[in-house]
Amino acid sequence: MIVQALARMIHTLRGKGYTVVMVEQNFRFAAPLADRFYVMEHGRIVEKFGAAELDAKMPVLHELLGV
Repeated sequence: MIVQALARMIHTLRGKGYTVVMVEQNFRFAAPLADRFYVMEHGRIVEKFGAAELDAKMPVLHELLGV
């Protein structure tokens, strides 16, 4: 499937030292691939945090994104 191929390519590029900037609405797809998260609402960043903080931020993300 194309989505899994994209995820593999992102992992490959990151492994080679490339920086990947991804703007994605599908949080469940993007979350395992990301080192940092920025949540935007009406064109403004309302939350930003690193991957290590993801579990602690899940209540906020659930409220903002419904995930």
